[in-house]
Amino acid sequence: MIQKLIILSIDVMILYMIVPFILTRICRWGVHSKGKVAKGIAFTFDDGPDPCYTPKLLDLLKEHEVKASFFVLGSKAEKHPELIQLMHREGHQIGIHNYTHTSNWILSPWKSKREQADRTADIVERITGERPTFYRPPWGLLNLGDLLLMRKSYRIALWSVIVGDWKPSVSAQKMKCALLKRIKPGSIVVLHDSGDTLGADEEAPRHMIVGLKEVLEEIQMKGLKCLRMDELLDKEARVIGDVVPRAKSPGQVHL
Repeated sequence: MIQKLIILSIDVMILYMIVPFILTRICRWGVHSKGKVAKGIAFTFDDGPDPCYTPKLLDLLKEHEVKASFFVLGSKAEKHPELIQLMHREGHQIGIHNYTHTSNWILSPWKSKREQADRTADIVERITGERPTFYRPPWGLLNLGDLLLMRKSYRIALWSVIVGDWKPSVSAQKMKCALLKRIKPGSIVVLHDSGDTLGADEEAPRHMIVGLKEVLEEIQMKGLKCLRMDELLDKEARVIGDVVPRAKSPGQVHL
């Protein structure tokens, strides 16, 4: 009897966690991880807003005339609405990264959608008047129910370039070299503007901003244009000089 229960538990875990991981992270089914605009790339930032690092990051992006996408935690957005307003006012896209940085693997589908994603969307909408339509789960991990429920309301945003910028071992120079080596047209880059999540170095965002400054200078010299993620995914958008048509309001994921 105990052996059967163990086997059943393993089967349930595989179905609930591993199958969605294979479909989304390996097969890239039902998620967005690469853009469609020629010469366009997207920088995305998770885990904020952070009162120390997010303003510095916004200043850097403004200096280089870069639009980015921020996947924010609802609990932090509640504490720092002025930063959400600033992101919105400066033309950046605001997406959802749950209310707290909790893995969807340990949540029921209803909790991950209603208490994490929808709750955060409500908070951002109250602050900006615009409801987020892009969702990135913490650690990029979805459960089986998310494939059925979450995708009805949000476009699931993953990435094509990740360099471990949250780690103590990744210096500004190391991050810079890794990004310049891996970024290419269509890349969706994930970085972090807060270092207070599990496993992250508190000082990591400071190093990230230092390295990003040099990266922005070099990629713009190569003719690449930094866009919001919704713009990068718009098939009709074209980079013409410094003018990029704003993407239409996103709907369902197109597979």
